[in-house]
Amino acid sequence: MPPLEVPFANLRRATQALRADLDAATARVLDSGWFLLGTEGESFEHEFADELCIGHAVGVASGTDAIEIALRALDVGPGDEVVTQANTCVPTVAAVERTGATPVLCDVDGDTGTIDPESLSAACGPRTKAIVPVHLYGQIGELDAVLQIAAARGVAVVEDCAQAHLATLRGRLAGTWGALGAFSFYPTKNLGALGDGGAVVTGDGDLDRRLRRLRTYGQADRYHHVERGVNSRLDELQAAFLRAKLPHLRAWHERRNEIAAIYDDALADTPVRPLGRLAERTHAFHLYVVRAPDRDALGEALARQGVRTLVHYPRPVHLHEGYRELGDGRVPLARAELLARQVISLPLYPELTDEQVAHVAATVRAAALATATA
Repeated sequence: MPPLEVPFANLRRATQALRADLDAATARVLDSGWFLLGTEGESFEHEFADELCIGHAVGVASGTDAIEIALRALDVGPGDEVVTQANTCVPTVAAVERTGATPVLCDVDGDTGTIDPESLSAACGPRTKAIVPVHLYGQIGELDAVLQIAAARGVAVVEDCAQAHLATLRGRLAGTWGALGAFSFYPTKNLGALGDGGAVVTGDGDLDRRLRRLRTYGQADRYHHVERGVNSRLDELQAAFLRAKLPHLRAWHERRNEIAAIYDDALADTPVRPLGRLAERTHAFHLYVVRAPDRDALGEALARQGVRTLVHYPRPVHLHEGYRELGDGRVPLARAELLARQVISLPLYPELTDEQVAHVAATVRAAALATATA
């Protein structure tokens, strides 16, 4: 009998569960005859801001755009430097480059994979204009220290919340700590569209108004361009899909945490350990990431039992061919490099059945113990 199959993700199952609501959202947009910057987008912005308990949300075309436009709203541009962590996904750095600024990489904590404040401080220089901490895999890092470093240097913090929908620190949500928070609604995210989408959130009304200008070519009014901007708009169809999904986000969040707890129990007293968790936080568990002494052997053992895994991410930014020069910065990046060789992600999404979760838990425990003694 073949083993139970557990795909790493199952967007078909997620979509089918909400098919009636998504069909209704499609019909609303088609019937309206309005496809950009309309009532669906406005309503989603208000609803998402309310969910985060923050004043403003501005829909944009992608999570990468969200970081870029957030930085532009803070006047980051040519001649400036923006510091972020080396183990992020390349789009974080690509967004910095699109402003004309220079990305600078710092190292991460070796246990949690979140930004390391000491390395961050050393990576900052006289041209540093902003810091972009990445709430990697769904956990807010040492944000108190990051904000202190930023305040001492007079620079802004833009939170990369692409993987951290509903993550909290002392009850306060990701995206609401810095000057601006950037979210992605890529289909695999905890709140995902059926295409690309993103948002920037802020409690500052002036920044909100500037973000809205920047996403539409710098327009203050129709055909009145008061500054240079870009074209980055969350379209009405994606906004309508996100509105259909948003009411389910908290239940999905709870299910992710429930599954993570089962995996935690399964990995207890094994050499395969989940990344460290910081106190006073709730984790969004966009990904359930473990460190394995022999990642390849673990992944192969799981695959033989039908459990599919992925690696997020197999190399830090500066070890990609197009970004080699970023490894010649002010600080060593050794912990990010080590984590990249050891991390592997297990399947974790709300649509997993109890049977699939139990199979993953039993399989990863057996594989972890077997690879330890091999």
